[in-house]
Amino acid sequence: MTPAEIRDEILDILEDISPDEDLDDLKDEVPFREQLELDSMDFLDIVMELRKRHRVQIPEEEYGELASMASTVAYLEPKMRDIVKT
Repeated sequence: MTPAEIRDEILDILEDISPDEDLDDLKDEVPFREQLELDSMDFLDIVMELRKRHRVQIPEEEYGELASMASTVAYLEPKMRDIVKT
């Protein structure tokens, strides 16, 4: 997957987890928690959804890498490089 495809996938997951949030103005460099009403369970849902959809394993000690859209895409890019978006 390309960085743009990964970003779209994260947006899709965020829409599923928090359907009432307006994601149109999401800033890539600003932490999700400063922009969205997400709690720790929502972040766990993101991790679980990535595992379910793409078999991407994210160790608990690396959850901090998912703080913002930019850091999430950068972290996931090498893990998802060989995944073909269907």
